[in-house]
Amino acid sequence: MHFRNTHSRHLGLVFAHACLLVATCIFSFQPFQPSVHAQDHSMPAGHEGMVMDDSAPEPSPAKLLADKRESEFNHHLAGLFVVLAGIFILAEGSLSARWPAVRYAWPLCFLLAGIFVMVFSDTELWPFGPQSWLYGLTHHAEDRQHKLFAAILLTLGVIEVLRVRGTLKAAWSAWVFPVLAIAGSIILLFHEHAGGMHGANHMEVMARIQHQHMSYLAAGLGIGLTKGLSEIKTGWQGLFAKLWPSIMIVLGVLLMFYVE
Repeated sequence: MHFRNTHSRHLGLVFAHACLLVATCIFSFQPFQPSVHAQDHSMPAGHEGMVMDDSAPEPSPAKLLADKRESEFNHHLAGLFVVLAGIFILAEGSLSARWPAVRYAWPLCFLLAGIFVMVFSDTELWPFGPQSWLYGLTHHAEDRQHKLFAAILLTLGVIEVLRVRGTLKAAWSAWVFPVLAIAGSIILLFHEHAGGMHGANHMEVMARIQHQHMSYLAAGLGIGLTKGLSEIKTGWQGLFAKLWPSIMIVLGVLLMFYVE
């Protein structure tokens, strides 16, 4: 038992140093801040280095509206799953004695969110659209990032189900969630969103999308950091155990109010 506690503290120290390094990188990184008056309006915000293909047809207003509604719905439904997961985590202590199966509820939320994002995030791909997954993943960074987010959600869901069942008891398994939460948040710094790069007000749309993604980044880092701290035996452990699912609910609400 003493060895296990010591090993856990060592892992906690490694995680704390890693979080400090990540925080340093994040705050030294200067994300693009679009300025409608200072930028060249011929180029969408955050894409100054891209060569635009003038031969590509401009999407019709109907297509832009359909893509907007689809993207917003995807964010809103994913946010609902995240809110439910946070609520189940906070309520688990009082509900698990009567309904032991409730322990599986929040990992199931992650599994459902992962499946949804994996299948429905890019409807131009098969089976909804004409493009193959191979083409989409090799030609569109946005598609790759969506599938990566889905893979993170599915991995977290599977790991946590195995931990609840007692099948996975290794000390490292407790650190999968905080590490992937931080990694997924950092990916948002490089997330592309092609849907906002068209239309007369594309500068404002890209600015709004960028701002919202930065709020998701902050919440995700907060979740990963507090979840990791909740695994370290300190006097603050109980507080962090309540704090990380609370921030998860905040993230879910932010996603549910996403607008382009």
